[in-house]
Amino acid sequence: MNSIIETKDLTIAFGGHVAVNQVSVQLPENQFTSVIGPNGAGKTTFFNLLSGQLKPTSGQVFYQGKEITDWSVVERTRAGIGRSFQLTNVFPNVTVLENIRLAIQSREKVRFNLFRHFKSYTAFEEEAHELLDIVLLDEKAESLAIHLSHGEKRKLEIAMLLALETKLLLLDEPTAGMSLEEVPTILRVIENIKKQEDRTIVLIEHKMEMVLDLSDRMMVLFNGELLAEGTPEEIMKNETVQEAYLGGDPNERVHT
Repeated sequence: MNSIIETKDLTIAFGGHVAVNQVSVQLPENQFTSVIGPNGAGKTTFFNLLSGQLKPTSGQVFYQGKEITDWSVVERTRAGIGRSFQLTNVFPNVTVLENIRLAIQSREKVRFNLFRHFKSYTAFEEEAHELLDIVLLDEKAESLAIHLSHGEKRKLEIAMLLALETKLLLLDEPTAGMSLEEVPTILRVIENIKKQEDRTIVLIEHKMEMVLDLSDRMMVLFNGELLAEGTPEEIMKNETVQEAYLGGDPNERVHT
């Protein structure tokens, strides 16, 4: 199976603190991989290295077989790497539909023209509605983004990444800050994207039980190091992973 992104001995240190330490992984194309680990394990820092927000102290990053270690965020985005953040990043004072349409126009390098008839953007709007359907936001198409709930803004942010034809979707704790009622919906959105089978999803989560059913593979970070990787079944049976999460208490182990 082809890998879409690969790291070799990826390391970053801040002063004397090594946040990510010699992590070497190959993430399979068009599969769902969860990056899990306790708080402070280095998960978000690892994502920052993949997306280009941070440059490694040492090690390499490869995307579709090409080394991209020195590529900027913009270069990686143009190549198909999309990153969502724990804080939403949408245009608040335009409609939900316009947020998506603007992302599509950006992808197609079409600038807004005041004198161009609105019907000439019909194809963009049709695609935008299709994406909003995937993220369960079609009924909010004409709402201003500023009026969306936190969970709805997260769904909109994901739709904007899809509009850019992102091939590698990096989702950083997409349920962070959501109410309990909103969490199942965002998981349905991620499941919808997975069903398309045309994108690689890599998701950060520290709650192992939340992503077990969705994941094809899981990688576990602990104190900046790759503790384990494998199928959800393999991870659940891994004694070292259980100790990292729960201090080794057999009476408090995570169960499926």
